[in-house]
Amino acid sequence: MSEEEVYRRRVERVARLREAGIEPYGFRFLEGRLALSEVRRLIEAGKEETVRVAGRVYALRLHGRTTFLDIGDQSGRLQLCIVRDAVGRDSYKLVKKLDAGDILGAEGRCGRTRTGEPTVFVERFWLLSKALLPPPEKWHGLRDVELRYRRRYVDLFANPEVRDKFILRSRIVSEIRHILQEQGYIEVETPIMQPLPGGAEARPFVTHHNALDCDLFLRIAPELYLKRLLVGGFERVFELGRVFRNEGLSPRHNPEFTMLEVYLAFGDYTDMMRLTEQLLSEVARRVLGTTEVRYKGRALNLEPPFERVSYTDLFRQKFGFDVWDEEKVSEAAKKHDIDADWHWDRVDKLFDVAAQEELWGPLFVVDYPVEMSPLARRKKDNERLVERFELFVGGMEVANAFTELNDPEEQRIRFEEQARRVGGQVDRDFLRALAYAMPPAGGLGIGVDRLVMVLLDLPTIRDAILFPTLRPKE
Repeated sequence: MSEEEVYRRRVERVARLREAGIEPYGFRFLEGRLALSEVRRLIEAGKEETVRVAGRVYALRLHGRTTFLDIGDQSGRLQLCIVRDAVGRDSYKLVKKLDAGDILGAEGRCGRTRTGEPTVFVERFWLLSKALLPPPEKWHGLRDVELRYRRRYVDLFANPEVRDKFILRSRIVSEIRHILQEQGYIEVETPIMQPLPGGAEARPFVTHHNALDCDLFLRIAPELYLKRLLVGGFERVFELGRVFRNEGLSPRHNPEFTMLEVYLAFGDYTDMMRLTEQLLSEVARRVLGTTEVRYKGRALNLEPPFERVSYTDLFRQKFGFDVWDEEKVSEAAKKHDIDADWHWDRVDKLFDVAAQEELWGPLFVVDYPVEMSPLARRKKDNERLVERFELFVGGMEVANAFTELNDPEEQRIRFEEQARRVGGQVDRDFLRALAYAMPPAGGLGIGVDRLVMVLLDLPTIRDAILFPTLRPKE
């Protein structure tokens, strides 16, 4: 039958249940309920206790006066055995009206069948929610990749290993918070809708506030607001939240993604390197139990210290000429079909397409040309470079960090140059904040979704985001 036919028949079944006095969408079933994994532990310990359980029906096997059901919850699966004589003739009639996908509550003694299968022998049961659509492919899992992303709610119960990955993701985010809080960092929240986009170069999403009659922008980064907090006297702050960039989709890019940004007053980018090493290694150790992980079939050792190489040296090694050689950069850009008008855009894109994939890492690429980093402080011993690093892991940029520029006049000049080149407005309020004096500081941004990809060996960012952005189906 088609999905529409199944839906129609099950709607009719819901009507018949209600005519029979049975409510197909039940009520609270929390009190006394045990996870199925806990019931399994009781059975393995030889305890035969009365338990209350609930879960989605994965399979039904009717054998006359006895029916076996497999149900599942977040912790696992377990067999139920419903015998007509145990539940009563009237209640047993409901069993024949159950379908795969229904959510059932049950109470009974736990133990084993004659064949040794861990089972709850049901004495009472309740229909808690009637499924009107059938499960995918008879519970062999949802395999259509596009459909998995569009119907993540089905993907999660049809493919328990997917749900397990997202539980691990939650633990990764929790451990990031714990590690930072253990070091005295304060978690804050800054505006998601901002009057000016800033903190990174990216195309923003624009919305309109009717009451104020003005356009606002979904943030592309929280950076400039977090630095305002440094001016205000916060010395260790971080924010974990969504940022939005109105750009393309790829295995590494989603228009909305989770960013961690951390700022340390009186520090610099070397402090951020140490913090990055600690975050990656400690999160891996706490969540996975090891700093040795595999990604795309290759080994990654997240134990510090990570290797370091300068951006300009690496560029010269890869291409045979310096980043400042405009003629050779232009020739190489044409060779790689790079369409960019500005010299430093060409340099950046050349590095991305020709060098990034080879940077398996973990590797800190450090000390970038000043033109590529408008918010970073210049190096003391080389005015052409800034104190900045990007961390590459598994061929991806996972982190970006600076020694923050705190000279308001130099920041104004850089903002104005950037505005002339790409358009947009200068954030005068941020410059005003700097004018009140911001302490020397180190700042760090980590793409949490990409970090999850590496730690959990996920091939695409869509597998790291519960509900990734997709092209409309119609």
